[in-house]
Amino acid sequence: MTATRTRTLTALATTSLLLVGGATLAEANGWWRPRPTEVRVMLPEGNTNPAISNGVALGGQVATYASSGLGPTALNPSAPAGSPERYTDPSLTEGARGVTVTEAQALVVLRNIVDNLEAAGLRPEDVVTMKCYLMAPPGADTADYAGWNRAYRQYFANVDLATEEVVPVPMGTSPPEP
Repeated sequence: MTATRTRTLTALATTSLLLVGGATLAEANGWWRPRPTEVRVMLPEGNTNPAISNGVALGGQVATYASSGLGPTALNPSAPAGSPERYTDPSLTEGARGVTVTEAQALVVLRNIVDNLEAAGLRPEDVVTMKCYLMAPPGADTADYAGWNRAYRQYFANVDLATEEVVPVPMGTSPPEP
């Protein structure tokens, strides 16, 4: 078989698979096409907690609100000026052990986000997706995703969608609290 003929057959086979796959999705009532006022969260198979979803589909009549630029504020005057610790609020981590700087800063940012939502007449339950950018803390090679996720789940993605029960999430190395 010539190289050109092999490439042509491969391209035709790939195109056929894509067309058949697309038709199958459309016949399955299209998970990607929600009803006009529906918000559909796609979770991994067997998962009922939306800590990280595969995607979110919004119906065409769902209003959206975008916010950006909400970072931590300097609320810890006892920390050195310009230090990462300066951008934390000790009242948010009072009594918790093992809270990382990223987690403590994230709690401030997330509280700012909730305040911003409330000023717009919205609630944390109205949030369907969030994008954040993390930097590695001083001396670390990678960002502290575990610390961010613990803080994030204090405010968002902390309800089991099947049972509607709150999922207890620890802060730092402390056991979860209500």
